[in-house]
Amino acid sequence: MIQRLLPFITLFALFVGLSIASPDHFLTKTNLSSVVRQTAVINLMALGMTLVIVAGGIDLSVGAILAMGGLLGTMAMAKGNPIWLGVMIGILAGGVCGLANGLLTTQLKINPFIVTLGTLGIIRGVTLIISNGLPVHEIPQAFSYLGEGNLLGVPFVLWVLVACAVAVHIVLEHTRLGRYTFSIGSNEAAAFYAGIPVAFHTTAVYAICGALTGLGGMIEASRLMTGQPTAGQGYELQAIAAVVIGGGSLRGGEGSVVGTLIGALIMGLLANGSDLLGISPYVQQAIIGAVIILAVSFDELRKRKMTR
Repeated sequence: MIQRLLPFITLFALFVGLSIASPDHFLTKTNLSSVVRQTAVINLMALGMTLVIVAGGIDLSVGAILAMGGLLGTMAMAKGNPIWLGVMIGILAGGVCGLANGLLTTQLKINPFIVTLGTLGIIRGVTLIISNGLPVHEIPQAFSYLGEGNLLGVPFVLWVLVACAVAVHIVLEHTRLGRYTFSIGSNEAAAFYAGIPVAFHTTAVYAICGALTGLGGMIEASRLMTGQPTAGQGYELQAIAAVVIGGGSLRGGEGSVVGTLIGALIMGLLANGSDLLGISPYVQQAIIGAVIILAVSFDELRKRKMTR
């Protein structure tokens, strides 16, 4: 019970602490809106990562997939294609990369850590080759609405994030894919002998993760108004951290959409608060790493107590 409430307690304590430490800057509409926009990309990546981690896998290539999706989508727009088509191309590119990760993992029977570590380099390298290492700038100005626009006084990316979160929650909690994902992550061998198509469903969650990351890449490109082939470096750590902080287990079989969103918001507030208080971004990276170790250690201790 305490573990389930810990992310909520941490988020509340962090919010109150920053409100006290920097009331004139933190509790402003501009700053809170900025936090939403800055964390939207990591949130989308983390939603997909939740599915992968619940299934007992991991995806280290999401940062590179984000760059690939953002680059191909903006290149399509730069060639005169409609904005909606460019966004769809970015999502599709991410989905294809995720599909490749799933197929390599399931068909070659290789540990997903090794597979996605390899595809991280491949996808990043291909992205740099396609772009010749140069960003894409010739983007329609209207594209900025995706990352910076408002709808009914609320950042448009928040509407997108909520829609995706609801969809992933429904998939995870109310569909056969979600039930099988939990079963595979809890005990893959037992799931296989129970007749669950393990390879198909594992591949599916990697593809969904890639598609959500591709959408995140388009939002990132919209905020920067450029397609950066080097975008997303280090984002995989933040996406994994969001899932783990939110109660997901790296052993598989555990995780939730709400927990992941809370975990991502905790990291977003940590980053925002550090900026407001003048704390070095290098310290922020160290904090994220320490939080991952603490969260995983807490999970391991809890599971050892359960097995006694």
